[in-house]
Amino acid sequence: MAEPILEISGLVKHYPLTTGILFKKQVGAVKAVDGVDFTLHRGETLGIVGESGCGKSTVAKMLVNLERPTAGSIRYKGEDIGRLSGRALKAVRRNIQMVFQDPYTSLNPRMTVGDIVGEPYDIHPEVAPKGDRRRKVQELLDVVGLNPEYINRYPHQFSGGQRQRIGIARGLALRPEVIVADEPVSALDVSVQAQVINLMASLQDEFDLSYVFIAHDLSIVRHISDRVGVMYLGRIVEIGKDAEIYDHPTHPYTQALLSAVPVPDPEAREHRERIILAGDVPSPTDIPSGCRFRTRCWKARERCAAEVPALAVPAGFRHAPGAAAHDSACHFAEERQVVPPDDQTEGAA
Repeated sequence: MAEPILEISGLVKHYPLTTGILFKKQVGAVKAVDGVDFTLHRGETLGIVGESGCGKSTVAKMLVNLERPTAGSIRYKGEDIGRLSGRALKAVRRNIQMVFQDPYTSLNPRMTVGDIVGEPYDIHPEVAPKGDRRRKVQELLDVVGLNPEYINRYPHQFSGGQRQRIGIARGLALRPEVIVADEPVSALDVSVQAQVINLMASLQDEFDLSYVFIAHDLSIVRHISDRVGVMYLGRIVEIGKDAEIYDHPTHPYTQALLSAVPVPDPEAREHRERIILAGDVPSPTDIPSGCRFRTRCWKARERCAAEVPALAVPAGFRHAPGAAAHDSACHFAEERQVVPPDDQTEGAA
């Protein structure tokens, strides 16, 4: 396996809740991220999925230092970027860029495409001399599938898919090693989503990129990811290779998510098991004790309320090598296939 380029350990982000106007007093905290661990290897795509509010976007913001962690570490090539400032932080930021979710609000409507894509060169002038910037911007537009002659146009003159391509071009301007993509296709039409995903996959090979890819759509994440992490209420509850997560899930929450994935073929759909979760996601200000998924889990026992499950290979699979032997934070983890296998789907089609 390739060397790790990002190592995330014990990552925490709490937002304080206060009362009072003149004399503020903290009465609690919103635990947006509450202990996240994962590693991103060079050239790899790590997908992160989960319900809205589980902390995915907060993790993304901390990776690019838009938010400072409350605790934990983010190591880029062994260096903790949470402790950096000034020139050292600026140098690291050049190598970790972000593609934002909304292609409409992430681009300044008063700036031309040339100014938007070329703005990183103003912050890091050593990457491109002033006389060479226009050519570099046009090359980037061509790389992402846009006409280089569009350099003097404004964002309102483009469609949603074209705007996201502009955002990708801006992310590539400094030739980063890591791109954090925060739901980059969720605001786009389905047909355009496929185009943007295929573009990102081709750019990964061309620019030797590593991706942290955040999305709600499990089918999109599977298409582009090498490994997948499933988040629930501020923590990763299961992580493994794409085939391990999709074909051999062991955590109840992952199984419930996969059971909700649409199956286009009617005959294959009959073989899909649907899991309906009871209740709503607990508030991040009042997280349940023990396993935070226990309030909605059909397997919950007394142990689940008293003991926090570790994110590790379940005891029942440690001595039985196979796809089910991957990290899962559940006391009673067991394999359960909820999506028809590919060969069964193809046979039905």
